[in-house]
Amino acid sequence: MADEGAAIRRRRECQGCGERFTTFERVEEVPLWVVKRDGSREPFDRMKVIHGVEAACKNRSVDLGAIESLAQDVEDALRDRAQEPTSEEVGMTVLEFLGKLDQVAYVRFASVYKVFDDVGDFQREIGALKKSTTPKARQ
Repeated sequence: MADEGAAIRRRRECQGCGERFTTFERVEEVPLWVVKRDGSREPFDRMKVIHGVEAACKNRSVDLGAIESLAQDVEDALRDRAQEPTSEEVGMTVLEFLGKLDQVAYVRFASVYKVFDDVGDFQREIGALKKSTTPKARQ
């Protein structure tokens, strides 16, 4: 095993000259296509998720490793759910995982993704977030 289980490393020998060499066998991933609101399709870009979540996590105590892990989790969940997810499904999946990672970042991301118009939108989203999470213990 190599590449954290994502590849198999093999030592081989050339039948012609007898020289030994290494090969790596990897599963070829089918590209994940996202259907945009205008109906166009584009390949899923994990970096877009990372940049969006980084912006939402600005000045929060969330490390880059957790953000990269979230982006991988989002991609894995999308692959499991649909062959060609919509951009709306991508955004909602990011919110699903971000709510577990950092609630303030969740509200920031939601405010941009869902295009909040007024304070009432923030209040509704925070209310929904409170209902879906367990209360914090007092310190």
